[in-house]
Amino acid sequence: MQIDLSGKKAIVTGGSGGLGRTIVRTLAECGADVAVHYNSDEKSAQSLVEELRALGRKSAAFRCDITDPESVKGMRDEVEKNFGMPDIMIVNAVIQYGWKPLLEQDIKDYYSQFESCVMQMVYMSKMFVPHMKEQRYGRIVVMNTECAVMAEPACSAYTSAKRGLDGIVRVLAKEVGADNITVNQIAPGWTITDKERANGVNPAPEYVATVPLARRGTDRDIANMAAFLSSDLASFTTGAFIPVAGGRVMPAI
Repeated sequence: MQIDLSGKKAIVTGGSGGLGRTIVRTLAECGADVAVHYNSDEKSAQSLVEELRALGRKSAAFRCDITDPESVKGMRDEVEKNFGMPDIMIVNAVIQYGWKPLLEQDIKDYYSQFESCVMQMVYMSKMFVPHMKEQRYGRIVVMNTECAVMAEPACSAYTSAKRGLDGIVRVLAKEVGADNITVNQIAPGWTITDKERANGVNPAPEYVATVPLARRGTDRDIANMAAFLSSDLASFTTGAFIPVAGGRVMPAI
């Protein structure tokens, strides 16, 4: 048994970023053609596109502000024209900000997190899900976080936005299930990406002590789950919230 995405087209938001790059590569390794979304780092996006083309995959980079509905619509039009509408949608982009205690957190950070989590999901769904409904097939994978469950200090803006995202995803899963579209979430823990590898991996002993598998997760751990949920091996899984956090998060029944 292997994950086979041959003949499928995917779009990954935040595809030029740390986690996104590994997800893009993994989908391509499984046979998918991949559209790479980016906001500002065109150079990284284009270099990733060249990697995928060297593998024999179709790929292209598309710039978009995922908090702006008109920008998302423009990206949809460009994707349809120059790449083809995707069968797989990975919602991964998020605005980065400095975490502080709630009483010190800037109000604008709550708005930016809501826009980049909840509203990104709304905009992307409105633009790309209608095609999935028409063809009666689609796979949607959404990046959530262990923070949505743990609700630890100093992450109130991030946690509140991701919990709102969770609600949107669960509703969408029920609304499009009859169209053979699955909608699932991955909740990573504190994940090691290439950026951290280049700058020195934080061993984080206090964090690792709270992880039953006694290590931090890697971008490949997350990407492997994304590829599985994007495949027909997961065709009867929808509405799931799946922690990939080494057991640090264990949602109860």
